[in-house]
Amino acid sequence: MKKWVWLLAAAVLAGGVAYSKMRPEAVEAKEPDHVTVQHILIAFQGSIPESKVTRSKEEAQKLAEQLFERAKKGEDFDALVKQSTDDQYPGIYKMSNAGVPPDESQQEYSRTRMVKSFGDVGFGLPVNGIGLAVYDPQKSKYGWHIIKRLK
Repeated sequence: MKKWVWLLAAAVLAGGVAYSKMRPEAVEAKEPDHVTVQHILIAFQGSIPESKVTRSKEEAQKLAEQLFERAKKGEDFDALVKQSTDDQYPGIYKMSNAGVPPDESQQEYSRTRMVKSFGDVGFGLPVNGIGLAVYDPQKSKYGWHIIKRLK
């Protein structure tokens, strides 16, 4: 049963809101204020300044899709990061959501300082969920990010 139906039933039992005023979109889940993610960056030649990555964009896409499938099947994510990332290992980032000040003592970054797709995917995942931010010159300019939410 949908979450909003349970909330409606609870409200009616408590003598609360009338049915006509209850809307499913009114109780959608709020994104968290803070997340910790680990990611695998799969870059291609020219996507990272001063990088020695030589694979083509097509090779990068194929590799990212393969790694994403392996991660979704439960392969050790940390090991995949260690073997495959074009970022620094361990590739763990702490982020605060837009409008939430980052905790600099925790080396946390504001979501607004990260590439858009990285933050969108990271904040959209449940804990232990795995997502893919595909290459986009505006939203994910460094390549493909396979992201696992840790916290």
